[in-house]
Amino acid sequence: MTDLRLFDTPGPRLFGLPPGSDFPADLLAGLEARLGDAPPHQRARVQIIVNTQRMRRRIRRIFDTGPAGLLPRVDLLTDLDCRAPIPPSVSAIRRRLELIRLISALLDAEPDLAPRAALYDLADSLARLLDEMQGERVTLEDIAALDVSDLSGHWARAQRFLEIVGQVPRADDLPDPEERQRRVVETLIAEWDAAPPQHPVILAGSTGSRGATHLLMQAVARLPQGAVLLPGFDFDLPQAIWEQLDDPLTGEDHPQFRFRKLMLGLGLEPSDVRPWAEAACHPARNRLVSLAMRPAPVTHQWLEEGPGLGALEPPLEGVTLIKAPGPRAEAMAIALRLRHAAESGEVAALITPDRSLTRQVSAALTRWGILPDDSAGTPLQTTPPGRLLRQVADLFDAPPTAVKMLALLKHPLTHTGQDRGPHLELTRRLELYLRREARPHPGPEDIRAFVERQHLPLAEPWADWLCQWAFTTAEPGPVALETRVAQHRALAETLSRGTAPEGTGALWDKDEGTAALRVMEKLAQDAPHGDVFTARDYGDLASAILGTEEVRNPDEPHPRVLIWGTLEARVQGADVVILGGLNEGSWPEATQPDPWLNRQMRKDAGLLLPERKIGLSAHDFQQAVAAKEVWLTRALRNQDAETVPSRWLNRLTNLLSGLPGQGGPGALAAMEARGAHWLGLVRGVEAPVSAPRAPRPSPAPPVAARPRELWVTDIRTLIRDPYAIYAKRILRLRRLNPLMRDPDAMMRGIVSHTAIETFVQGVNEGRISLTRAALLSTVSEVLDRDVPWGEARALWRARLDRNADWFLRGEEARQAEALQVFTEKTGKAEIRELGFTLSAKADRVDLDTHGRVHLFDYKTGTPPSEAQQKTFDKQLLLEAAIAERAGFGDLGPRPVAQAVYIGLGTNPKEVPAPLGDEPPGTVWENFTELARAWLEPERGYTARRAMEEMNRAGDYDQLSRHGEWEDSDAPDLRPLSMEFGHEA
Repeated sequence: MTDLRLFDTPGPRLFGLPPGSDFPADLLAGLEARLGDAPPHQRARVQIIVNTQRMRRRIRRIFDTGPAGLLPRVDLLTDLDCRAPIPPSVSAIRRRLELIRLISALLDAEPDLAPRAALYDLADSLARLLDEMQGERVTLEDIAALDVSDLSGHWARAQRFLEIVGQVPRADDLPDPEERQRRVVETLIAEWDAAPPQHPVILAGSTGSRGATHLLMQAVARLPQGAVLLPGFDFDLPQAIWEQLDDPLTGEDHPQFRFRKLMLGLGLEPSDVRPWAEAACHPARNRLVSLAMRPAPVTHQWLEEGPGLGALEPPLEGVTLIKAPGPRAEAMAIALRLRHAAESGEVAALITPDRSLTRQVSAALTRWGILPDDSAGTPLQTTPPGRLLRQVADLFDAPPTAVKMLALLKHPLTHTGQDRGPHLELTRRLELYLRREARPHPGPEDIRAFVERQHLPLAEPWADWLCQWAFTTAEPGPVALETRVAQHRALAETLSRGTAPEGTGALWDKDEGTAALRVMEKLAQDAPHGDVFTARDYGDLASAILGTEEVRNPDEPHPRVLIWGTLEARVQGADVVILGGLNEGSWPEATQPDPWLNRQMRKDAGLLLPERKIGLSAHDFQQAVAAKEVWLTRALRNQDAETVPSRWLNRLTNLLSGLPGQGGPGALAAMEARGAHWLGLVRGVEAPVSAPRAPRPSPAPPVAARPRELWVTDIRTLIRDPYAIYAKRILRLRRLNPLMRDPDAMMRGIVSHTAIETFVQGVNEGRISLTRAALLSTVSEVLDRDVPWGEARALWRARLDRNADWFLRGEEARQAEALQVFTEKTGKAEIRELGFTLSAKADRVDLDTHGRVHLFDYKTGTPPSEAQQKTFDKQLLLEAAIAERAGFGDLGPRPVAQAVYIGLGTNPKEVPAPLGDEPPGTVWENFTELARAWLEPERGYTARRAMEEMNRAGDYDQLSRHGEWEDSDAPDLRPLSMEFGHEA
């Protein structure tokens, strides 16, 4: 077989494709041109080495379009074969677990070095440093030899952690990924030196930013039939600028720096890099961008070379500049362009490292039913299995609160083994029960009490299942990692299985479930290399490991609406390219501070500089901005403050503004005008739809639907806010209490009432002595039982303690006068001609030796004044009327000696009801007239009719749409029929 010779010139060989080229397509076009009339089988002898799986797939798809023929061999950089056996790389989880063990021991000995919450982050940072050191062939001795005389304090702390790197177990000689790649490359180079391959070898698409890749690129370029194809090579950069890129500290953030480093290693100059193929690009735009991206200082270069660019409007005709007022407008503008591409048959791609922007764009596209093809996928920790696993890990730390329990019960993967419907019904009922009973921290007794009220066949086994995982799994102390992982998986499967006798439910189903199971199995496999973990540390570990995985969307995305990260964009082609989020912090991404070594130390040690990522991002920008149609978008503000435009966008606009002779300002204005057109469309899409303002409601239901029984506590509301009575008593709507109820004034009132009533009843029955110690003991028992917040218990106990002496003096007088004491006594009185009943539950009813009633009501706030009682707050006056007309329970009608509010607030006092000015008979007559008035068909239940304080919120303000109307608006009286929701 004759040798295939693609290259006739001696090596080393470097080729390039300019920015804007469709790299995979032009790679194959150049290969076909060089193959010429070679027999078809010769193509199969060509070996192409690429750096991403996505690029390999793209090359295959191009071949699949035809004509039929043999394919070249396409290998990945990370899958190269060499004859010498090299062990696989160590698991990333295992390496971090080993480091966590060492760091944990260090923090136990020196807890001031770092918080334990940073265990995984420290281990991850050290693992990446160790991996990088091995890939760049840097030893601990190299780092120890650094000059750190001016950083002695920080360096001493950093060294305590860096020493850990040398303690990592290496018994099985499993290398880290970068070290293994370096071994493979060095072994392969040695084999090539001994027996160079005679077939063509083309390494394409890599920039050589890593040490091992850089070595391989040099070796391939020197092979007899080897060549390196550089993506986005700037053929317009002058020799003098190339020479400025020799120093990494000043040149590494330039897009062409890595190519300069490669050329220096090969002894080549930029003129030795030859074009690979005729690429479809914009030469004039490439020259403009090349000048804008020059290393600083650039102003004099712009002045000297700018006039030679020619007219600038033609090369920028396909460029649109979006300067959106905020992230939402930017995302919507991008979504509109992507939608337009989908409708017109174009392929449009959004390129951005800003994942927040991609999520907003994806959400905006859903309104038109478009699912973009997002190359980044979805983080595993945000998928249903990932969320469930993270929530389950929290159960090891403490029993769940009501919020966390219901979040688990409502999870779409919980109780999927069988009877999912009854499970959801019980969950709904449990939530209402916990809200109603104010149980922010429920226990097994609360679940049992709830189940006793249910009549569903699944209730008992469901309660057993719930109590099994909710209240028996907490183990916050140190536990071996192997045990933790096994318990974690078993507990997650228990929740997913539900009450089914066996199985794992739907937890491990679908792609995300398979990925989650793979992570858990890998964690279990590597767990022997870990240490003991507290529940909180394990939760942080599990969440961090789940966060490293991503899952592709299982639904079929739109084939022409694409979202790419910067890495994917290097090997793709699209009709419309949108560079989104062009602000500092996104383009380029903010560099993460290295907790161990600064820039100079990294350079001296031979490690990669932080500017490497900036340079790669600059290279991505230079390539993408040269596409056929380009959008450059940014938001002028984010949620916090004004944003700073990307340095490259800033340079480009400044350069255009400074070239009026070439039409630069006009070209920039045209770019912004095209962007303004789309922002105008955004305003049209986002413009609110005008809707009529809701009137102030005053519904008038038919008399038959109106309540015929009210409580004395309703009367104040009926006078002040009748609409609340309509919603509560006619519509039967109740405000839902929050799950995590705060210790508010209402709860303080309930608890204080309970404590005082318990004490008074005990004194009356002779079980409790009328002493300060007995009172405070009773208060403490009630608070400890009913109030789960330690701070609230202490505060409320202190308040009652402060009022204890005052209350006991009054109680002695009340007990001395009372023959009998009743608490929580219910009474009713009826207006027979109206068929209307008024009910009351008195806090306390005392009978004296003369058979008279003494009514008392406890108030933890300020008791109503005499004037308030005469007009609105008629609770005690109405209770007195009930006592004289019908009596409380079996007491029968009796005269009322007094009715008193006992104020237990900050300034304790007793406020008597004005029985002299408002005798019970008169009060009852007035109430009868009030009840008769509310049975008139034309009287409406007006919202907020006579509020005492205009800014006081009501439970039904949202239902009445308060805010769309004012309290001064005239009521909108609307008679209603018996058919719910219909006007008469």
